[in-house]
Amino acid sequence: MADHDYDLIVIGSGPSGRAAAIQAGKLGRKVLVIDRKDRLGGVSVHTGTIPSKTLRETVLNLSGWRERSFYGRSYRVKDQISAEDLKARLHMTLDHEVDVLEHQFNRNHVDTLNGLAKFVGPHEIEVATQASDTTRMTAAKFLIATGTKTYRPDYVPFNGKTVVDGDDFLEMEEIPRSLVVIGAGVIGVEYATMFSALDVRVALIEPRASFLDFIDRTLIQDFTHQIRENGVDLRLGSAVENIEDAGTHIEVSLANGRHVRGEMLLFAAGRIGATASLNLDAVGLETDHRGRLEVDRKTYQTSVPHIYATGDVIGHPSLASTSLQQGRVAACHALETPTLSESPWYPYGIYSVPEMSTCGMSEEELHERGIPYEVGVARFRETSRGHIMGLEHGMLKMLLSLKTRRVLGVQIVGEGATELIHIGQAVMNLKGTVDYFVQNTFNYPTLAEAYKIAGLDAFNRMPIPEEFKVRRSAKKAASIPAKAAE
Repeated sequence: MADHDYDLIVIGSGPSGRAAAIQAGKLGRKVLVIDRKDRLGGVSVHTGTIPSKTLRETVLNLSGWRERSFYGRSYRVKDQISAEDLKARLHMTLDHEVDVLEHQFNRNHVDTLNGLAKFVGPHEIEVATQASDTTRMTAAKFLIATGTKTYRPDYVPFNGKTVVDGDDFLEMEEIPRSLVVIGAGVIGVEYATMFSALDVRVALIEPRASFLDFIDRTLIQDFTHQIRENGVDLRLGSAVENIEDAGTHIEVSLANGRHVRGEMLLFAAGRIGATASLNLDAVGLETDHRGRLEVDRKTYQTSVPHIYATGDVIGHPSLASTSLQQGRVAACHALETPTLSESPWYPYGIYSVPEMSTCGMSEEELHERGIPYEVGVARFRETSRGHIMGLEHGMLKMLLSLKTRRVLGVQIVGEGATELIHIGQAVMNLKGTVDYFVQNTFNYPTLAEAYKIAGLDAFNRMPIPEEFKVRRSAKKAASIPAKAAE
């Protein structure tokens, strides 16, 4: 590695890039992070994960959403909520995130450079800076962590104000009175339900007959009922034929002959890998039709052994949480340092209103695999903490093996789902059984108590383990009077 300028060059400073760079720095290696933007953090910090979750929290706080079951649907903390109100907290949060990231890089002696990077040889890259200068440098190993960018098809008349993608959406000047969202993926569902909580009239269009297919269907049914009750007009199973910017409104024509109007349209139907500018031909790498790279999922090496790729640019699961893990694992492998492998079960978090989170297998997967199972369910409205919080909805579903009694999957919809899921995740990764939830005491009153309720719900229908069966001695059984025995 002494023959190169750096031991590791990371292209992109999103979750996986930052994790890899900091890990390399902690190992005492010379590492450089290149990002095309003038501020570190990548899509996750500036247009993706952090902004959308900050926006959600702001919406729920200012709208008084969490208190409406007590004080009525018209209750609001702030009567007139503006786009500036939403963006004020957003900008403060992003500034804090960037400040923390810069401090972490400085503390771990990670070099940074702003500019657009491209490969010019197997171990050499060229970086074009904003000052129109170019510089070349070499590294023993490379990590591509460029993430994704919004998919912008030609048939959508984007104008940056009333017809926008997920990046433009955060820069809105006014909160629309009506919103049309095309694409019921994670991003589309999150923004649609957030703005419904602001009492914006929302239509959510998905060409397929179903949405979020990786989520347990029972959970989706409960979620669908809630968002429709909250005012989301969910249109499934009809493709978009035409989008017209009529000036005063946006009109969407569907294949089934129906039309949907709104003041603003958010197109959220997919993202593509941000790899076009990397000149991957120079190192012999190819991408799929969506600009994503294929890697070894244990090491995150591409087909070129000294070049690694992590995060959204490698596709599924495209989560900030898994990207952080991937970056750490890739850096350790690239720098020939032993490390713990990733746990088999990781959680999904969807920050919609209500939020959803899952870990492990769904009921549909168990059916496909032919695994005998039992189900335990707890409703938040049945918990004392749920009464205190005024929760009318929300559920926790647990799937358990009838053969081994092990927890195979946990699905949660409702308040705190993305926090609560980690209890189920821990038990699953430690190969725990339903007996854990029956035997252990949970704080009362808490929403976490739903695990015990769901555990008991399943436990009472499952075969009793031999060690739990009560056995009478022959002598004691004989002493029981005949009438009593009958």
